[in-house]
Amino acid sequence: MLQENQPKVNSNVLDLAKILWDYHQLNHTLQPSDAIFVLGSHDTRVAERGAVLWLEGMAKYLILSGGLGNFTQGIWDEPEADKFARIAMEMGVPEKAILVENQSTNTGENIRFTQHLLEKKGLDFREFIVVQKPYMERRSYATFKKHWPEKTLWVTSPRISFEAYPNEEISMPIVIQSMVGDLQRIKEYPKKGFQIHQDIPDEVWAAFEHLVALGFDQHLIG
Repeated sequence: MLQENQPKVNSNVLDLAKILWDYHQLNHTLQPSDAIFVLGSHDTRVAERGAVLWLEGMAKYLILSGGLGNFTQGIWDEPEADKFARIAMEMGVPEKAILVENQSTNTGENIRFTQHLLEKKGLDFREFIVVQKPYMERRSYATFKKHWPEKTLWVTSPRISFEAYPNEEISMPIVIQSMVGDLQRIKEYPKKGFQIHQDIPDEVWAAFEHLVALGFDQHLIG
C-alpha cells in the first residue's frame, strides 16, 4: 500500500503525469468476444465498466478475477473478485453468466488462475475483452500476450478522463505513483519473462524520470 505522505501536485506534475496516462491507454476499438475478463483492483469502477459491457451484449460470460492485492490487502474484507461480482449482479448481470477467480494477487496470477478455472470448467474462449484501470491497460495487454499469446484481446477501462479519475479513495498522488511504477514495470518485466516488450517513447520515459526525481517513487520495484 502506498504511503499517505505524498509529494505535492502542481501544474508541472500534472503535465508530466498526463504524458504517462496517455501512453498507458491503448484506445482499442472493442469487438464482441467470448468473455469479458475483468482484472481485480481497488477501483470498483472497473467492475462497473465490465458489467456495462456485458449488459450491452459484448460477451456471453463475465469473468471476475482477483483476491486481495497490494492496494486491498488489509483494507477490504473480501476478495476483489467477490466484491466485483456483487457489483455486477446489482447492476443486472445474472449469476449464471459470471465466473469468479478470487485467489490471484497480481496480473500474471489473474491470467494463470483464470486459465486453470476455464480448463476446469471445460471452457475454451478465443477472444477476450480485458477490463482494467485506465493506467494499467498497456501493462495488462503486455502481460496477457505473454501468458496467453494465442488469444485475441481488446483492452479497455472506465471511460474517465485523467483530470476526473481521482476520487475519495484514490487521490491524484496515488494515481501518479501507480502510473510511474507501472511504467517502470513495462520496461523491466519483459526481461523477467512477465510481459511482452512494449516500446516506450523518449518523451514518456523523460516524464517518468522527472516524476521520480520529484518524489513519485513509492511504487517502484527495487
